[in-house]
Amino acid sequence: MAATATCNVTCSDSEPTKFIIPDFFSNCRYPMQLNLHCYPVSCASEQWLCSEAHLVEPESTKYTSLRAGYFASACYPDADAFSLKVCADFLGWSFKLDDWIEIDRSDVNDAWGVRDCCMSAYRDPINFQTERYSAKMCKSYFSRFKETGGPGCTERFIHAMDLWFISAAKEVDNRAKGHVDDVESYIELRRDLSGCKSCFALIEFANQIDLPDEVVSHPVIMALEEATNDFVSWSNDIFSYNMEQSHHSTHNLVAVLMADQGLDLQSAVDYCARLCNISLRRFEENRAILPSWGEEVNKAVAIYVQGLQNWITGPLQWSFVTARYFGKDAHIVKRDRTVKLLPKRPL
Repeated sequence: MAATATCNVTCSDSEPTKFIIPDFFSNCRYPMQLNLHCYPVSCASEQWLCSEAHLVEPESTKYTSLRAGYFASACYPDADAFSLKVCADFLGWSFKLDDWIEIDRSDVNDAWGVRDCCMSAYRDPINFQTERYSAKMCKSYFSRFKETGGPGCTERFIHAMDLWFISAAKEVDNRAKGHVDDVESYIELRRDLSGCKSCFALIEFANQIDLPDEVVSHPVIMALEEATNDFVSWSNDIFSYNMEQSHHSTHNLVAVLMADQGLDLQSAVDYCARLCNISLRRFEENRAILPSWGEEVNKAVAIYVQGLQNWITGPLQWSFVTARYFGKDAHIVKRDRTVKLLPKRPL
């Protein structure tokens, strides 16, 4: 992925007003598929989110415009309608929870409280009782997950979500203390906070497979997952930078590079682009050396690796369909690749 050399800052004391995003679509040529159940599942999932999260305007429009159903359909194109609805509900819930932790609250005790409730809901989605909307929603989608999810992917999903809540609490604490991670610490934290690990467990769920432990723990499979996670994370940090800087958030690789490495905005974006390119190469290099576990397991592994590829293309396509990052101008940003910085909100 060729990094862009363009920079809009012409003198050292100038503040940037825009930046250029990488030409992802010329460099990531994997084909995208869209689940045939996209439209009806999207409608049903949006209704579920608004009802279960008790959303009213303008929040209901804000979250339905995220198009979680489209996101799920791009990432899980072969799922049946039941499984796709679970995935879409989870993604819609995760956006609401992410904003709740990242933007709406700053108390680390609140973050730990949400974690305790949600983890209890995962462990016993039928009998656990709570008044927290976030955990009630966990009970709803995860009780359906457990109807068809295999024991291995069920445990992997729960473990990945625990990692997410722990990293989210750490990020809330960092923000409250005004702490900005160095690049290495941020990368380690981001791999848990991206949410990709739980979404990878959903690949198994959506495709009705349950990988053996010896497959999941194999270094090549782990390297494929990490490469996918990194591509999703670093490209998302580019797409979300504008929104996050307007909220004074520094949980973003672009912001971390600027603070830790002394880069200007465009140079930091270009650095992220190079990391995305490296991630794609790592994915292909590891796919080329996949070992064999026998015919039946190999079939499941092929489905899973294809699912990881879908998780490279799906979020990329969705980022220019949703209003989350570029609002109503997403199609213009996709074409021109220019992002105009939003003004910072009052503290």
